[in-house]
Amino acid sequence: MPPTTRVLLFDVGGVLATNGWDRESRRRSADAFGFDWEEFQNRHELVSHDFETGRLDLAGYLERTLFYRERPFPRQDFIEFMMGRTKPFSDSLAIVAEVAAKNQYLLATLNNESRELNEHRIETLGLTENFSIFLSSCYLGVRKPEPEIYRIAIDITQHAPDECLFIDDRSLNLECAAREGMRTIHFNDAAGLRADLAKEGILA
Repeated sequence: MPPTTRVLLFDVGGVLATNGWDRESRRRSADAFGFDWEEFQNRHELVSHDFETGRLDLAGYLERTLFYRERPFPRQDFIEFMMGRTKPFSDSLAIVAEVAAKNQYLLATLNNESRELNEHRIETLGLTENFSIFLSSCYLGVRKPEPEIYRIAIDITQHAPDECLFIDDRSLNLECAAREGMRTIHFNDAAGLRADLAKEGILA
């Protein structure tokens, strides 16, 4: 008998919305504010792990990457630019709402994000309406695709690994989740997600 799905775990960036503070967004910020991209990117790489695992807050991140010297633009303008990168994928969010309305599954996010950006995205996208748990790297202290994040997610949900269905747009994240026993769906678009969930018997 095939495993029964009890838990659906969704990545956020690339599945439910645009990516938050990814390479493209950082590149656009350099163009918009007129600072040296390579220098900024190098500094970002040095602190990105701590930033996304909750060891470095937004103020510390900006101090280390950009405002270690005086800039011709206000810090708040830059923060607003960062937060403004989030755009919802309405079709994906509609699918989540449809699944949540069944009241048959535990819905959780499983994503890499810094704390302030993560909380902004949760609020902006209205994720608390349908998700019960937010398994974000900034709260768990570990990032995808590290095996530990999937183990922690499984432990928190208190369900067997094969009862957990993980949806992500990145193959490596899915491969590592599968190694820990999770079942997976590779997200390409909302239509494909709906079809895959129908195959699982979750949507008609």
